[in-house]
Amino acid sequence: MSIMDRPRTLKLKFLLQTVPPGFLVDTSWMTRHAISRQSVSAYVKQGWLERVMQGLYRRPFTIGASPEATTGWKIPLLSAQWIMGHNFHVGGASALSLRGHAHYLKLGGDSEVYLYGQDIPPWLIKLRTDARFVRRSSTLFGQQATGVEDREFSLSDGSDTELALSPWHWQIRMSSAERALLEALDELPTNESFHTIDMMFEGMVNLRPKLLTTLLAGCRSVKVKRLFFVYADKHAHAWRKRIDTSRIDMGRGDRALTPGGRLHPVYRITVPAELLPRQAADGA
Repeated sequence: MSIMDRPRTLKLKFLLQTVPPGFLVDTSWMTRHAISRQSVSAYVKQGWLERVMQGLYRRPFTIGASPEATTGWKIPLLSAQWIMGHNFHVGGASALSLRGHAHYLKLGGDSEVYLYGQDIPPWLIKLRTDARFVRRSSTLFGQQATGVEDREFSLSDGSDTELALSPWHWQIRMSSAERALLEALDELPTNESFHTIDMMFEGMVNLRPKLLTTLLAGCRSVKVKRLFFVYADKHAHAWRKRIDTSRIDMGRGDRALTPGGRLHPVYRITVPAELLPRQAADGA
């Protein structure tokens, strides 16, 4: 081996120790780790890397990797979060589905994975997988990361064997159930249905009232806060009584949310009639 080849060999060793089979790295990551374009070209030529799109490379999958691994959305997401260090999270209905709170919401096929944050790499939105990554608004909590957690996901169905057999231990950075619920409410009425949110709330029996109070106090949307209590009062789970409403600014004045809706007598926001208290729904 020549003296000129030694640095490239050391960088290759670092690459193989850091990036599991099937995972992705981009040119920005290469630059941060002093891996030159010439070295990248050599690694591609030698089969250590494969080009996915301009500026994005994958360490080839092992032989026999499952279709779920090779076409799935989890490895690209984990690559962005943990290999390349981008600061964003899965949230809203996507996080609720991953946490098992919404079994009727399916991830995969033509589904969407909702991403929140200011540091989502553009290539992730463009990448073709078995689900579509969608950038969502990050204004609900601003820069606050309250309720964002690192969470393991289940591999019990036998899929994602590339991840299951990996010596690396991976978790997805996602919203807690409490934060995800508020993010899902923010999608009303355009991108979520009132009925779907109603079904979500029905199963939310074990939420943490202290975390909910903190999130609601920091939430920037009067619409979301009022809608939360509309649903919370309807389902009346045990945690509802333990929320400290004195810390939560509900705003002033009526809010018109949905055409043809009825004004909620307590929270002063228009909602479908089925979400009104029974006495108000039965009245004129």
